[in-house]
Amino acid sequence: MANGLLKGKKGIIFGALDEKSLAWKVAERAYEEGASLVLTNAPVALRFGQINALAEKTGAPVIPADATSSEELAKLIDDSINHFGGKVDFVLHSIGMSLNMRKEKHYTDLNYDFMHKTLDISAISFHRILHELYAKNAVADWGSIVALTYIAAQRIFPDYNEMADAKALLESISRNFGYHFGTRNKVRVNTISQSPTMTTAGGGVKGFTDFFSYADTMSPLGNAGGDAFADYCITLFSDLTRYVTMQNLFHDGGFSSMGINPKLLGVE
Repeated sequence: MANGLLKGKKGIIFGALDEKSLAWKVAERAYEEGASLVLTNAPVALRFGQINALAEKTGAPVIPADATSSEELAKLIDDSINHFGGKVDFVLHSIGMSLNMRKEKHYTDLNYDFMHKTLDISAISFHRILHELYAKNAVADWGSIVALTYIAAQRIFPDYNEMADAKALLESISRNFGYHFGTRNKVRVNTISQSPTMTTAGGGVKGFTDFFSYADTMSPLGNAGGDAFADYCITLFSDLTRYVTMQNLFHDGGFSSMGINPKLLGVE
């Protein structure tokens, strides 16, 4: 049920690929809550994804941009401001990719050229986006910027490989840039640490299905699904969370606070 939480607000959504993706679900909910959107992804992702269907549903233009290119990001933001006729109110960063994981390289034997690319795509891209938004003063006062992260940034999940390092960097960037954006424009910058979710990207993690079941059993509330993630994201884009910033917010059914759940031992 829509409540008009984002009525009149304008936002850029990075990373919507298909109906399974979290960015896709956020875009749908933001539109339902009254927001106007710009959708963006890398040109290669646009060729293989289904973003045009989302664009038609939400009335949003699709502006291609490689998030590792400062020049393309600058043009994206300029084009978005021109489309909206003013500054943006919220931004979602939902971008991540590991070449070493795709090549099944073990964490103790990484290809460092691949690792540099992973960090650039999955974390440094967030700094690039924040830099361009900040330099162009493109975010309205009391705006909100959110990036998607995972608990492996703080705890060891061996199969998450180098993406754990990328997410740790992403979270640090969020805090550091959050200070500067907050001081100048009262803009909030946060990360959301989401439950394992059945997305196209999640399916690429070794042993994901087994871990999804493990996390679902460990969490008192069970895994938070994609639709629930979208709802939570909307609250962070709204004016209801104006004083929440520089935080890593766990949206995981309680998983992050658990040590052991007796259900995992077969004890009810």
